[in-house]
Formats: sequence, structure tokens, C-alpha cells
Amino acid sequence: LGLLFFNPVLRWVNYSSVKSEVPDLKVMSFNTRTGGNERSEVKEYLKNSGADIILLQEDEGKGYGTLGYETATFGNITILSKYKIIDRQFIKINNKLIDDPALQVDVEIKGKRYRFISVHLQSFGFVKKMVRLNGDNEEDEKKVKNIVKKLIPTFKMHQEQVDIIKEEVENSPYPVILTGDFNSVPNSYEYYHISEVLQDAFVAAGRGSGTSFHDYKFPIRIDYIFTSKSIKALSYKVDRSTGVSDHFPVIATFSLKN
Repeated sequence: LGLLFFNPVLRWVNYSSVKSEVPDLKVMSFNTRTGGNERSEVKEYLKNSGADIILLQEDEGKGYGTLGYETATFGNITILSKYKIIDRQFIKINNKLIDDPALQVDVEIKGKRYRFISVHLQSFGFVKKMVRLNGDNEEDEKKVKNIVKKLIPTFKMHQEQVDIIKEEVENSPYPVILTGDFNSVPNSYEYYHISEVLQDAFVAAGRGSGTSFHDYKFPIRIDYIFTSKSIKALSYKVDRSTGVSDHFPVIATFSLKN
């Protein structure tokens, strides 16, 4: 029974051993969900992050020109790279750009080409007052019904979006690092489907809790970094030092020697 629950638990809380290898690459994924005054705080945080590749969601990519990164932006997705961006492409679904888009770029690192994909799967559109039950049976029942009404169509959209993203990964001629806000927990269809073709860097190298969304009072992990198996994860952390967004940044380091 313990073995049956061991792997699912590792997707939420993990205690991997510390790797002694020197990393070749530092990657950050961050749903900044910012605008106005917060943007300067995000810019300062990114400037001091030391990340080689930064993949942002719910961020229009404005104001980052002085950070020393090459930039690719589409919709609310931005990718910043200290390495030269060789190619960039929007991921389409049924000949239409998906509402919450996905963006991929190819970069050359130490003579080898890698593909980075940043995604933001369809949001469920919940706010705290919609999911907070107050003990009034009639009102709480109405809230639950409204939640279910939102869940079903969004899950259908996720299934379609994840199928397209998975196909892009399978067709990539280069090793892939896929990151983003999946709006899905580690025991979901979305997670299992992507895990069939990529590995979860948190499971490989995480220490502590993987919780990345902190707007509610219970732990939720919906932000991820997945990689091809040829890319070795050395460390993974959720950076809780910044509260500028309702998401925490997730940061991983990798060895590219394989």
C-alpha cells in the first residue's frame, strides 16, 4: 500500500539527495500575473535571479530590454534567454492560436540545440470568494454547482491543449524543456499525459514542498518544469522569497553533459 502512494506523494513533497555536479543551465518558470507598479519589482527580481532561461506566463514582456536577455513574446507568454534564440514558434491548435498561448524557442547551448516551451493552460477563472464555503447549505450548494459548471468545459479544453503540446514534444528533433502554469495538480490527466514523454524536474531533484500557488489557504502545485530524459536535473526549488505574484517562481538547474 505504501508503494502505491509513494510516487504520487513525491510529486507534492520530495527529498532528493543534494547533487554535487556543477550545473550547465539554470531555468526559471514564473507566472508573474503583474501590471502597473508590480512590474518594477518583477524586473528587479529577474535581474538578480541568475537564470539563463526565464519562461514567464501572464506577462506581456514589457520593460525587460535592459536585463541582457534575448526576448521572445507572444500574447501573455514571454521567454528571456541569455543564449541566442535561433528560432521561435507559436503553438497552434486546430489552426487557431490557443486562447492561453504556448510559445517555443530553440537556443544553442555549448554547440547543441535545445527547445524551450512555455505554456499557460486555460484558467478555471476561480476567485477566492467563489470557492470559500461559509456554512450556509443553500449558498454553499450553489457555489459547488457553479464550480462544477466551470470545471467540466475547462477540463475538456485542457485535454485538447495538452494533446497538442504532447505532440509538439514528441515531434521535436531536439531535447525539450517544457515549463509553465498548467492550472492542474500532479495527479491530473494533464500531468500524467505530459509525464509519458517528459520527466518532472521536481521529482528528479526537488527538496521540500512543490506548492507554487499561494492565493488560497491550502497547498496547490500547478507550476512545473519538465525535461527530456537526456537532461539531468540537479536541483529544483520553489522560491518563496517573493510575493509579487499569486504564484511563486520555480527554478531548476541542469547538467547537459549527456
